[in-house]
Amino acid sequence: MASTNPGDRSLFRRLTIQARPYWGHISAILLLRMFGVPLALLTPLPVKIAVDSVVGSDPIPGFIAPIVPSALSESNLRLLAFAAGLQVTIVLLGQLQELGSYALRAIAGQGLVKEFRLMLFAHLQRLSLLYHDTHGLADSVYRIQQDAPAIREIAINSVIPTLASAVTLVSMVFVIVRIDWQLALVALAVSPVLFALARYYNSRMRGRYRDARRTESDSIRVVQEALGAFRVVKAFGREIKEQCRFEERADIGVRMRVRLGVAEGAFGLLVNVTIALGTALVLYVGVRNVLDGVLSLGDLFVVLAYIAQFYAPLRTISRQTAALQSSLVSMERGFDLLDETPDVVDPANPRQLGRAAGAVEFRNVSFAYGSGQDVLDDVSFRVEAGTRLGLSGRTGAGKTTVASLLPRFYDPTAGSVLIDGVDIREYSLADLRAQFAIVLQEPVLFSTTVSENIAYGWPLATQPEIEAAARAANIHEFVSGLPDGYETLVGERGMRLSGGERQRVALARAFLKDAPILILDEPTSSVDTRTEAGIMETMERLMVGRTTFMIAHRLSTLDYCNARMEIEDGVVVSASGSVEMLGLAATSD
Repeated sequence: MASTNPGDRSLFRRLTIQARPYWGHISAILLLRMFGVPLALLTPLPVKIAVDSVVGSDPIPGFIAPIVPSALSESNLRLLAFAAGLQVTIVLLGQLQELGSYALRAIAGQGLVKEFRLMLFAHLQRLSLLYHDTHGLADSVYRIQQDAPAIREIAINSVIPTLASAVTLVSMVFVIVRIDWQLALVALAVSPVLFALARYYNSRMRGRYRDARRTESDSIRVVQEALGAFRVVKAFGREIKEQCRFEERADIGVRMRVRLGVAEGAFGLLVNVTIALGTALVLYVGVRNVLDGVLSLGDLFVVLAYIAQFYAPLRTISRQTAALQSSLVSMERGFDLLDETPDVVDPANPRQLGRAAGAVEFRNVSFAYGSGQDVLDDVSFRVEAGTRLGLSGRTGAGKTTVASLLPRFYDPTAGSVLIDGVDIREYSLADLRAQFAIVLQEPVLFSTTVSENIAYGWPLATQPEIEAAARAANIHEFVSGLPDGYETLVGERGMRLSGGERQRVALARAFLKDAPILILDEPTSSVDTRTEAGIMETMERLMVGRTTFMIAHRLSTLDYCNARMEIEDGVVVSASGSVEMLGLAATSD
């Protein structure tokens, strides 16, 4: 009863491909569910034997007579004991079938979710910063954590029960027709009504589920923003405001979910009322047939038991139709993310790049974030290997954009960036980014040990190499004095360390990577003057023999550079030292 529009068919095709590693598990689950069909057909049999052959005088049903010893059929008590034992056996087999099915569902379901999450996460990491700048963190997290489990709900909890219910339904119809074809027709009379209800529900609910997912993602965005800037929130006393902002988004989400819940409840009510009417009609016609002598009482009990099981698959199919809409929306969101094309990609045949000399050239480079105004406008300059270039200019002038274009966090909208005379788009991203060590204004540490944070850019580093880098960054004594030394956990984003300590760990990371090109983006703007002096002395040693791009607002920070360049409104307005300007006369120091 699920929607079969072309979009859904395409979605199911992609889901089938995505689930390929677990086809074996899914097939085994389906087979176990199919094993439940004969068990369901046998369930009313003990009651029929007890009513017709023990209480009444009818013979044992012909299809089971060959396996019943004659000694049992000669005694009512023995036959009743057989019926009771048969009942226990059917229930036990049913429970064993459920146990095996549950284990397989857990293995396949969790595996499918994990693989899909890994795929989404890997794709998110392939997308450029431009995508993340545009869409934000919260929506990506929501798709990985909340939307990804939909693959389990569809492949394991929707498709398999629906297929099993369809087979059970056909089996029940066949058996009921063999017993009383009139009752079969009465029972089937409600099917078109259920089908119409499901079609109507599908057409109305898909868009509502999509809106609900979007609203819930917005709620997570509020939480992420507030907790990510927690110090600012507390400093300005805005806790109540952020609480209200979250509550506002949450209220919208609650209202949407309540409306969805009411709609689901109304759909379930209509389904159950329709099924109840069908059952009542079957009961009425069945009793009439018993009174007319067309049907035995035992056969009526069997038919009523089958009718209950007959309607259970119909109810399952109807409910899965309702649940499927929510899951399909989540899968759409997941596949929409996978369909996002990375705008920074590896070339088809990349040039090899071992260790760059470090000569850098910008050739008529322009850049804009998305469809916005140009941040850089026809920027051209060249620096030789080993140059220490200081970039200055007002906030938003384009300094950080220059640094971001070098490792291809973004690609220019026009022009080209060259390293050692080769357009960086000809190198593989891995080779290119191996040439850079980057120290940011707000150092980024991970919630692991000091040792692992230092070795983040060079995971194969030995402990002596890590300690040598720490000594070079003047942090070895501090780290050695920590409770667990280099194995001390730094906390989330390194918040157990001070700003200066975090910055020195970032510098140690750069020392260890030993890359030929160094990017220092406002590395001392968040520390005091005394700490800055120590960090600058460390950075001076770090810059030796490396091409360096240092971004700073305080011009005194750039005293360690042998070349300067000032950028305003995306245009180079002045240059000095050993930077060669293309189209702009360089001034001497």
